[in-house]
Amino acid sequence: MKQMPNLLPCQRTLFDIPEDIAYFNCAYMSPLLRSTAAAGEQGIGNKSQPWRVRPADFFSLPDQARGLFAKLIGAQANDIAIVGSASYGVETALKNIRLQTGDKVLICADEFPSNLYPLRRAAQLAGADIVTVARPQDGDWTRAILAAIDAGIRLAVLSHCHWTDGGLIDLSAVRLALDAHKGLLLVDATQSLGALPLDVGQVRPDFLVAATYKWLLGPYSLGFLYVAPRWHAGQPLEENWANREAAHDFARLVDYREGYALGARRYDMGERANFVALPMAMAALDQITAWQVARIADTLRGLTDSIAAQVAPWGLQAAPAHLRAGHFLGLRWPGALPPSLPEQLAAAQVHVSIRGPAIRITPHLYNHEGDVARMLEVLEAALRKA
Repeated sequence: MKQMPNLLPCQRTLFDIPEDIAYFNCAYMSPLLRSTAAAGEQGIGNKSQPWRVRPADFFSLPDQARGLFAKLIGAQANDIAIVGSASYGVETALKNIRLQTGDKVLICADEFPSNLYPLRRAAQLAGADIVTVARPQDGDWTRAILAAIDAGIRLAVLSHCHWTDGGLIDLSAVRLALDAHKGLLLVDATQSLGALPLDVGQVRPDFLVAATYKWLLGPYSLGFLYVAPRWHAGQPLEENWANREAAHDFARLVDYREGYALGARRYDMGERANFVALPMAMAALDQITAWQVARIADTLRGLTDSIAAQVAPWGLQAAPAHLRAGHFLGLRWPGALPPSLPEQLAAAQVHVSIRGPAIRITPHLYNHEGDVARMLEVLEAALRKA
């Protein structure tokens, strides 16, 4: 692939990935940067010797982390809560949106289960209806979603790109359509943040959540929740000592207070000051910021476009480039995919996923042309046997 000015060179040396591994599965779980792993090890060392952990660290560490995440999406640190998962953020949003009888909630077909299950329960309790946008035959999710938005849609729960194959959704266009009917927007950006630029000033979500263990290159069991200022006075999912006002004063914690910490901090999960996970997430965010998300996106777009062009003669089809996120490649086969295809590829140290009817190929900056050549060779051989 010809090097272009905005593209980043291969960053494999920053990861602990052996040369015989071709890992195209970042949408499943990202490898850790060496710097991220080192930050986690230092955090373990601090926990091993807790006298090194100061009371102020319970607040300064989370605030540093929320500041880094806020910068990534064009928000303020005051807008960011620290959560344990995307589903935690979805539950927090639903608790405050409070669906009512007759409300309609819009989602895409084949939505991720952790988004669908809490939404289904909330709708059942409230007497609300879920409107499911069918997978469009032409792959244009944005057009299909816009056609489904009407005055009855109270809430849209969407991703920036579909988790199964990277189908792209123009969230800014969706926001404008919702505005016309005073609808709300909840975004799960787990499969896009870090690899696809997103500015909350343009998208204007009411809530946006992202787990860190995929494209944010961070640890498992950690995420960030953006809360629009209009929702800063809502109810947290849980009550804990750290999300109350004046919690810095450890000597007076039993002087119980009704008020909450400023801004979105009231929505922080309990034990948010994770002295291992937070430094890891921060190290990863530092590196993503240094690379620049736009450059990451352009680089990965070039890689997936190249792969799509090379597999097209075999009958594997991807969505048109303008209808899919550049860091995703969902390849569909005219016939049934061999159920054992991932295992066949993994046996050759080539790692991809099958999601629905698609082979999901999701590279990152650690992939190089040798990885691509090996994957294509093994994939072609496996499909010939199908």
